[in-house]
Parts: sequence; C-alpha cells; structure tokens
Amino acid sequence: MPQARTWSEAADATICAMRRGGFCWAEIGRTLGLSRNTVIERGRRLRAEAPVRAKVVVDQRQVSDDPNRGPLPAGHWLTWGLLTDAAFPKANEP
Repeated sequence: MPQARTWSEAADATICAMRRGGFCWAEIGRTLGLSRNTVIERGRRLRAEAPVRAKVVVDQRQVSDDPNRGPLPAGHWLTWGLLTDAAFPKANEP
C-alpha cells in the first residue's frame, strides 16, 4: 500500500500560483516532479482554479447572399444556428 504523501506549504503555493498563471496540470506536475493525477487531486483539495477565459465574441456581420461566396468558417453563427435552433424531433414523429 502506498504511503500517504505529506504536502509542504511550498508545493501547495506552487500549485496555486501556477494554476492561477494558466499552466496545465501536466506542467505543474513536471515542475514538482509528480504525476499529473497527483497534482490534480491536490489542486482540487486546495481549490486551485485556472483563470477565467475570455468569452468568444460572435461575428454578427451580414453574410453575402452571393451563391459564389467562399465557405463560412467552422462554428459560424449562421450555419451553427441552422443546426441547433430547431427542436429535436421526437422518435415517433414522421
């Protein structure tokens, strides 16, 4: 059976500081010489959170009706809306 790990204040501070800095769990683990999963578990207990990411702003500009226009980028509001706005049909509907 593995021994219980004793965590130092320095290791806890490193986890919290690096997570606030936006580092991934694997990078924090490499810095401390520990596995990614060990660092994730300790980070959850410390409530070490990553910084809030900026929201993506949707481009609502007019799309040309020209049939020869170029393709829209993946996830464009117009095409994505066509896929997600309608209600999902029930299994017994024709």
